[in-house]
Amino acid sequence: MTYDRPRLRSELIRDEGLRLKVYYCTASKLSIAVGRNLDDVGIRPHEARALGITKSGVIARGVTRDQAMFLLDSDIDTVEAQLDHDLPWWRKLDGVRQRVLLNMTFNLGIKGMLGFRNTLGMIQRGDYVAAARGMKASRWHSQVGDRAVRLEAMMATGVAA
Repeated sequence: MTYDRPRLRSELIRDEGLRLKVYYCTASKLSIAVGRNLDDVGIRPHEARALGITKSGVIARGVTRDQAMFLLDSDIDTVEAQLDHDLPWWRKLDGVRQRVLLNMTFNLGIKGMLGFRNTLGMIQRGDYVAAARGMKASRWHSQVGDRAVRLEAMMATGVAA
């Protein structure tokens, strides 16, 4: 792993927010913590065992900050595994650009990320400025606003925004 995981956590908290009580996300899904979709993901068995929580308990009582960080790390692990499976070359990128792909996949899901076929090809070839332009030209850009602007700058320059 070459990316800065604590920095990724901070970026995801900035972009997704941190909520210890359940809420409805922009897609009208029941969510908690740092963008955890309770409707589709719920609480995974290993999380329930490690934290002593259930989905119904989380809905009723929320989570602590420590539990939210555990769920976030679990979600990051899941996104890493998805990228390893579908885009194994992502590990060869520098840490800043790895964080861009992780952040986007966290937001879009792996299917949504794979929809950036041309942009991903540009990233794989090292044409980062063109990839940033591809990101900017997408519907995703208009949906996530400042998050997209930051991630596009990081992709183009390799410097954290």
